[in-house]
Parts: sequence; C-alpha cells; structure tokens
Amino acid sequence: MEINMTEDRIFVAGHRGMVGAALVRQLISKGYPPKAILTRSKRELNLLDQRAVRAFFDNERPTQVYLAAARVGGIHANYTYPADFIYENLMIQTHVIEAAFRAGVHKLLFLGSSCIYPRLATQPMNEETLLTGELEPTNEPYAVAKIAGIKLCESFNRQYGVDYRSVMPTNLYGPGDNYHPENSHVVPALLRRYHDAKVNKAPAVTIWGSGKARREFLFVDDMAAACLFVMNLPKTKYDEETTPIRSHINIGFGQEIQILELARLIAQTVKYTGKTLLDPTKPDGAPRKLMDSERLSRLGWKPLTTLIEGLNRTYADFLEQNPS
Repeated sequence: MEINMTEDRIFVAGHRGMVGAALVRQLISKGYPPKAILTRSKRELNLLDQRAVRAFFDNERPTQVYLAAARVGGIHANYTYPADFIYENLMIQTHVIEAAFRAGVHKLLFLGSSCIYPRLATQPMNEETLLTGELEPTNEPYAVAKIAGIKLCESFNRQYGVDYRSVMPTNLYGPGDNYHPENSHVVPALLRRYHDAKVNKAPAVTIWGSGKARREFLFVDDMAAACLFVMNLPKTKYDEETTPIRSHINIGFGQEIQILELARLIAQTVKYTGKTLLDPTKPDGAPRKLMDSERLSRLGWKPLTTLIEGLNRTYADFLEQNPS
C-alpha cells in the first residue's frame, strides 16, 4: 500500500465503535500517523444532522472515507427497535456519502452486513445472491438500509465516476464490542451472560432459540485488515471481480458454527461450569449465514485469527473494560 503521509486525510466515521476503532488501529499499524486520521465523536459530529456533516466535509476536506458508523445491535435490538435501525442507518450513510461527494472525495469504503442476503439464500452466500429473495424478518429494516447504502455507492460511481466501494463483513466480534446482555450481538452478549453467571454462581444460562442456527464469525482486526486491502486495490483489479451493479465484496472467515456449540465454547472461555439451557420460544433468526468469500480470496486476502484465539482476546478486553 502506498502511503502519502503529507496529503492523505482519512475520515473514519464511527471510530468509537468496535469496527471503527479496529480501522484506526489498522491504519496506524500500516504507517499512517494519527494526524492523518480524522475522527469525530457523536457529540462532536452528529451524522444524523445533514448540515453538520456537510460543514465537516467542507472544512476538513478528507481524501478518503471509511464509513463504519451505524446503528447496530443483535437480534433482540433489531426486533425491538426496527424504526430506529432503518431510519438512523439510512440517514447516516446518505449524509456521509452525499457530503463526501460534494467535497470532492474520490475514494470511500462503505461497510455493510451479511444480513443483506435473503433469509433462505443458497449457502455459502455469494455476492450475486443480493436481492434474489425475502430478507430475514427480524432484521429486515437494518438490511434494507444497508442494501440502500450499497446502491447509493454504486449509483454515484455510475453517474459521477467516483470510486466508492462496499464490503459486506460476516458477524464480527472483538475488542471494543458492546457487551450488553440483550442489545448486543451474540458473541459479546454471551460473554457477558456467562461471565455474570460465573460471578453470581448461577446454575444455568439460557440462550435464545433452538441453538441449531449456524453462524460465521470474523475477528474485527482481521476485518479491518481486509477493509484496507480492498480500499487500496488498484481499480482495474477491483473492477475485474465486480460489476457496476454488483460491486460489493464479502469478507468472511470461511467456517460456521452452531449457536449452541458457540455458547459452549464461550462458556469454556469464561470458565463457567454451569448448564446451558435453550429457549425455543425465542426466534433463531436465519437458519444459516455463511458467506462465500472466494472473490476476496482470489484477490489475495485471507483471515488470520482462529475463533478460539479471537474469543480469548475478546474476553480479555471484556475483563479490562469491566474490572471486578
């Protein structure tokens, strides 16, 4: 990757979230000085405020944008707050992408989600599966917003000739995650619940659903490395693997695990010795969500962190954030 330390000004939108923080770590590890990386907290820049976003871009004039800011959460949060999820995500990505274009930003990377694919998509899900079937109902509003973000990038590319790329990560976990027991994604939520059960000497932990659903998980620092890899691919090489209306690229780990097996693995990581119970009255979500990441593999990138190693590093981060 060619680094221009005197000219590059890279805006990482959402730098306080797990994904944005990993992107900042990755940029610094590749040689970018902190002064070349533009960040703003939500208090400093409300991305739901179009005027504020336009003013930021007009004043700061970034040369690249990583759009990692989003309203995110697990199945419980998506099911409970559907209006918030679709509205806030549509507004955030629309304001940032439009303001970036107005300010002359030529390169932008939009981060989506594996939930953009149909609920019963053929597994593993490749990029061509987009818009070929019904979405998973529990997170449909969020998925629709993310699909709109992809199409917004593609539309600006087609009409104005900019280079706005999209990547679709699989389920992510790692340092800086939200460890709320209900409103977070499955890995941090289970880490919290098993840890609390161990501390409180609870005899059992109950997890949602049948436990049979399968999911793929990618360590967030691997995902950040993949984002920089995709962002810095020569355009000719990127164009060889994409089309103008199917321009997104999957970022996955390549293996899936049953939720019940994942729960037991997390219990081992936390050293919880009680029972794991199931609540089949709660939804499973999509039965499987395995990404086909062959396109990214052909381009030359593969993940490095195993699930066991990633869980240990994530639990260490949880303990650092929540000292007893």
